[in-house]
Amino acid sequence: MGELTQSELYSPRTQPVWRTLLSWLSFFFQIFIQMLRALGHYPLLSFSSSSSSSSSSSNSFKPLPVVELQEHDSAVEITGADSVADDSIRKLKVVLDLDETLVCAYETSTLPAVVRTQATEAGLQCFELECLSSDKEGDGTPKVNYVTVFERPGLEEFLKQLSEFADLVLFTAGLEGYARPLVDRIDVENRFSLRLYRPSTISTEYREHVKDLSCLSEDLCRIVIVDNNPFSFLLQPLNGIPCIPFSAGQPHDTQLLDVLLPLLKHLSHQKDVRPVLYDRFHMPEWFRKQGIPTSI
Repeated sequence: MGELTQSELYSPRTQPVWRTLLSWLSFFFQIFIQMLRALGHYPLLSFSSSSSSSSSSSNSFKPLPVVELQEHDSAVEITGADSVADDSIRKLKVVLDLDETLVCAYETSTLPAVVRTQATEAGLQCFELECLSSDKEGDGTPKVNYVTVFERPGLEEFLKQLSEFADLVLFTAGLEGYARPLVDRIDVENRFSLRLYRPSTISTEYREHVKDLSCLSEDLCRIVIVDNNPFSFLLQPLNGIPCIPFSAGQPHDTQLLDVLLPLLKHLSHQKDVRPVLYDRFHMPEWFRKQGIPTSI
């Protein structure tokens, strides 16, 4: 076979093939250039999602803090409630409810094992309790109930810190045969100066087992009650703090240390707790909506 001449390599038949190939290369090159220009307007996702989006959304949405109170040594301006020096006012009296406020309790025989397992694995502290019931056995002796008690997260630390600046009173609508041994377990340091049980509650035309704070103090300026049941303090709505009920299904509850303790610290520096609590909860209006008139 003879060698191909230069004229044969670049014959007219091969030129259309080269032109077509160059056209396609030019077409793809133009597309590539347009893609590069377009990408210049879009930052990398790893940066835009964390910086540009957060800066733009900060003006439209700002999460509220758990507690909206300033520290007591800051300037707190609340109408009708002036902060005063610690040595010029009496110690704050804090009345604490028991069930669903500090603990939650279930009859052991009716508590599903899976509920207890999930609660304890999630970190809840619990213990078994034998308590006397108001019911009687066949021979007339008090019936013994077996109860499983779950402590609200942070309970021990809450009572410890609270007792440093407040006089603690336990006031429960539970019967003494049940509540006394329970409180003995959670209050081994005897931080409660007084324990009141169901017989100390009163009945009104609107609710039973109401806790009348006037039996603890004639001056209501420096007394507050914490209860998951607001009807417990319907006689003194301006002295009540309604707290979220606690159950075994809330292992990550933070009410005691993150919400109630800062609020109570703030109240301990007020000459009168009622204006502060009214501004925060507006309980008289809430009771009126429930059909319960108040004299406030």
